[in-house]
Amino acid sequence: MTDPETHCYELVADCRLRAATDLFAHTWDPVVLAALRTGPRRRRALRAAIGGISDKVLTDTLHRLLAAGLIDRHAHAEAPPRVEYGLTSLGRSLVEGPMTALGHWAVEHGDELLEAQESAARTPG
Repeated sequence: MTDPETHCYELVADCRLRAATDLFAHTWDPVVLAALRTGPRRRRALRAAIGGISDKVLTDTLHRLLAAGLIDRHAHAEAPPRVEYGLTSLGRSLVEGPMTALGHWAVEHGDELLEAQESAARTPG
């Protein structure tokens, strides 16, 4: 068996770090996860809480997060049907760990980051 760190360096495309960082490659994934931090929500409430997300993008995001095992879908046996989405334990660990740390970093360094981006946009070539 190979050392996981060696495997990561040899086959970067198969690296667990790449798989984890891919969770942030889609703009809406962390936003939906953050919106579910307070507990399960119905689709309509989720969309209203997020704002600015189209129905198609929300559908795609929910499917991606379900496939990644970060959220679950619970259909209640009621009329009319009621479906709620919530964080799995894996999703909660992502939200409460790395996403919280990133949020703290953004609060502490967000102004610097925005200033650097604005400065780069003003500087030609």
